[in-house]
Amino acid sequence: MIDTLRALLPHVAVEQSQSSDQPTIQVPADHLVEVARALRDQSGLEFVLLADVTAVDWWPREPRYEVVYHLSSMTRRLRMKVLLGGQVARLPTVQRVWPAAGWLEREVWDMFGIVFEEHGDLRRLLMPDDWEGYPMRKDFPVQIRLKPRYSQPLQMSEEEFQANLARDKAARADAPGKIGGV
Repeated sequence: MIDTLRALLPHVAVEQSQSSDQPTIQVPADHLVEVARALRDQSGLEFVLLADVTAVDWWPREPRYEVVYHLSSMTRRLRMKVLLGGQVARLPTVQRVWPAAGWLEREVWDMFGIVFEEHGDLRRLLMPDDWEGYPMRKDFPVQIRLKPRYSQPLQMSEEEFQANLARDKAARADAPGKIGGV
């Protein structure tokens, strides 16, 4: 597989990476989209499914981030890694190659702050809109003290739960034209 990529893209430094479970390659960030298109379009490769995108923060090591793409064809799998350095990491989006990348890249941005250029919809996906920072970064302050921002409790006692069930059942029984109602 790596020989096919090197023949197709001789100007790109595609490297085989160590892995114990599946073939893994490392790709330079500036050639990510070009390699992704080759992996999807080249006969014999045809990695048509982008199953996942995630990242690893290796702080304090440089390059700090490793963005990991999990790809599948009809017969095999491939892990593609891209190394990124610096506090503000940037990478081109692969949405034009695999449209499903939109949600996956948003999740990586939300958790790690890695910017996917030309994405078009980088906004919070997992964290509240008013959240500050990126919680999967190793330098994220975990001992923060924030006042609760929601007035409703997330959990209730068994008595509250039973009372809600009884109130809901009574409301449905009293509703005209409904089953159980008059």
